[in-house]
Amino acid sequence: MPETTSASTSASSPEISGVTLLGLGAMGSALAAALLDAGRSVTVWNRTAGRAADLVAGGATAAATVREAVTAHPVVVVCLLDDASVRETLGPVLAELRGRTVLNVTTTTPNESRALARWATEHGIDYLDGAIMAVPAMIGARTGQIFYSGSRTAYDRLLPTLDLWATSEFHGTDAGLAALVDLAMLSGMYQMFAGFFHGAAMAAKSGMSATEFAARQSPFLAAMAHELGGFAKVVDGGDYSVPGQQSLDFSDLSHIVRASQEEGVNPAPIAAVQALIVRQTAAGHGAEGFARIYESVRATPATTTVTSTTTEGA
Repeated sequence: MPETTSASTSASSPEISGVTLLGLGAMGSALAAALLDAGRSVTVWNRTAGRAADLVAGGATAAATVREAVTAHPVVVVCLLDDASVRETLGPVLAELRGRTVLNVTTTTPNESRALARWATEHGIDYLDGAIMAVPAMIGARTGQIFYSGSRTAYDRLLPTLDLWATSEFHGTDAGLAALVDLAMLSGMYQMFAGFFHGAAMAAKSGMSATEFAARQSPFLAAMAHELGGFAKVVDGGDYSVPGQQSLDFSDLSHIVRASQEEGVNPAPIAAVQALIVRQTAAGHGAEGFARIYESVRATPATTTVTSTTTEGA
């Protein structure tokens, strides 16, 4: 089990007076604004310089170059497009970053985070990885969460500053753990949204608007969310034959797939779930509970190439 701790030591940690922030997309700007609101000294840099205007009006210092930015403070927060952009931005200033702390909140995969941590350590940089479970409007209100992993020393030292943004959780010294938990949670969210879009497309065939469908779907999904704890107990227990579960045979979703096709709606979201069910029933587990499909996703059956469409960044 990975180590998980919340913001319980902030009162005893020394505060950081100044922070450099690289990348002023919507999230980077929100992080910088929250620091300014708390009276911190903030130096910002963005590839498109004009994005800094509002922050400068609020008291931030705009750096003309990355080198100027990273030498302004001992703590550098990086909020860029992707792993490649982080390396491209930090690569030329590795000498200047030696002895400093880098907090990377750019969305990366767990292995990318681990590689960045190794890269940083090789160059004398204290590295902390952060995964933001919040939208920009939630930053500063502590209604969101930010997961951290990597340097425990950096986390403890930065905690009073981190707590200005959201509720902080440390998931361990393995730098990839924050990204892993973050992406796992986002997976559930995006698949829920995709399921809603599929359902709305089906309901539209009856003349129902997406707004009307959402009014019906939202309370239903909220009620169904209470089932997660029960499913989790079954998965952790490993016994999918526990009485009281809906069986895989009963959970066959081919009728939803057929209904989608009959109405001219792409069944891809629900067909993916049906494929997981079929995999388990074909292996002889049809009488076991629906939670058994967890076993269908524990290992990747084949490598899939996915093209990124991310546009956030500097």
